[in-house]
Amino acid sequence: MRWALVKVCLAVTAMVVVAFAVPLGLVVKEMARDRAFSNAEREAAAVAPALSITTRRDELERVVASAGADAGMAVHLPSAAGRAAVDIGRRRAAVADIETVRKLGRASTSEVDGGSTLLQPVALSSGAIAVVEVYVPESEVSNGVGTAWAVLAGVGAALIVGSVAVADRLGVRMVQPAQRLVEGAHELGEGKLGARVPEEGPTELRLAAVAFNSMADQVVQLLANERELAADLSHRLRTPLTVLRLNAASLGEGPAADQTRAAVAQLEREVDTIIRTAREAKPKTAAAGPGAGCDAAEVVRERMSFWSALAEDEGRKWRVAGADRPVRIPVARADLAAGLDALLGNVFRHTPEGTAFAVDVHNGEDAVIVLVSDAGPGISDPRAAMARGRGSGSDGSTGLGLDIVRRLAEATGGDVRIGSSVLGGTEVRVWIQLDGREPERRGHRGSVRRRRGLALR
Repeated sequence: MRWALVKVCLAVTAMVVVAFAVPLGLVVKEMARDRAFSNAEREAAAVAPALSITTRRDELERVVASAGADAGMAVHLPSAAGRAAVDIGRRRAAVADIETVRKLGRASTSEVDGGSTLLQPVALSSGAIAVVEVYVPESEVSNGVGTAWAVLAGVGAALIVGSVAVADRLGVRMVQPAQRLVEGAHELGEGKLGARVPEEGPTELRLAAVAFNSMADQVVQLLANERELAADLSHRLRTPLTVLRLNAASLGEGPAADQTRAAVAQLEREVDTIIRTAREAKPKTAAAGPGAGCDAAEVVRERMSFWSALAEDEGRKWRVAGADRPVRIPVARADLAAGLDALLGNVFRHTPEGTAFAVDVHNGEDAVIVLVSDAGPGISDPRAAMARGRGSGSDGSTGLGLDIVRRLAEATGGDVRIGSSVLGGTEVRVWIQLDGREPERRGHRGSVRRRRGLALR
């Protein structure tokens, strides 16, 4: 493309230069010729008054000498009664040409050796016609023409070189973004998902780069969503695994019970491995679209109905508040159920048997707050607990549960915070924004105080 653009520009500029330079050069040559013969006409006109007065040879010789062109001017007098034709000065034109001008009575030019001659007829007092011959050398006719042509050639060459340089720069400006686009496509095809193309160059190539980068982002997002989906599905297996582990723990002693507990532990480790392997990236969870969502109160009641049976088996006291009336949120039902299962599963997994817990739902004008609190030992480092979503597994936890809840809240413009609950243990506050705006950053203690006020009311 680059050299094609240079060739096109070279051809077009050359044609333009030829189209203008050739006629201009001919005009310059013609102007130099006209200038030379105009000077010759003035010299001939300077002799005409003397010829109209006298035809004496000595006087005419003085007039020709005073004109300063004695070497290039000649006067041809016609023959008269008792007098032969007289030629003053050097004659260069042919006799036939001189006689023709004398008969026709108008000026004429003729080619001679080394240049041209101007033959100017002049009427004498006797009525006869004399001819003034002025020699115009070739050097005077072409005076300045060579210099003008050289200047025109230089200007034309400069235009051609300049156009080639400009075309080359334009070609580089067009080719480099295209080459980067090709390289980015090759890198993306080789599996380098971080390959992106700078959005620069002509408008069309910038739009192509924008489209390529958008496509690459979408590919990365799709792959990450696939990994997250695998991780989420695997994590949802932990809910029945928790129930199975608790049931296995109550089997007592014996080879069958030990084998069952070992099998459950092995299965749990395999699920954790699947989760960590699948979660190589953490894309954002897409929020439910307009008109979609679920009733948070209904989902809370349904999941608490499931976990209450386990709570009774372990002697845990539990409480639900704020789930007695519909609470619409822009979150898919399955996602909210998975988040609640993750939080409640953490309570059963990381607190001793008999530890009480509660789930509160607070419905505000622009947000819904879901609080999951327990009376367990609490979390010493909430920041590290939230960071487990990147995979630590030091305490047998993949950390994906809190990360699922965090992504669920952030997809609506909300957030998740961990603090101390009024029960004495951990409180996980899930802030779900209803209108998609950025959440109002309130302190955790403020949330606790509002929850206490709501309980009192």
